[in-house]
Amino acid sequence: MTLLDFGLLLLIAAVAGAIGQALAGYSFGGFLMSGAIGFVGALIGLWLARMLGLPDILAVSVGGESFPVVWSIIGSALLALVVGLFSRRRIIRV
Repeated sequence: MTLLDFGLLLLIAAVAGAIGQALAGYSFGGFLMSGAIGFVGALIGLWLARMLGLPDILAVSVGGESFPVVWSIIGSALLALVVGLFSRRRIIRV
């Protein structure tokens, strides 16, 4: 995997993480945080899919590595929900 492949994979993970955060209704930062949530969401989503015996849906191949986009979005939405439920809400006063 080259540096360009890794950057493209990070971009796909960041978009999937941002979509998952938007679905969950919680946002935890910018591009790098969305990328991290997308990667962790892919792990969670792929684990859930394998436990339930579900196939990979819309898997993108980058540099010989397969990245499950749909399971990443679902996993990142679940991760954002769990983290959002356990984190303190910040009240902004005007």
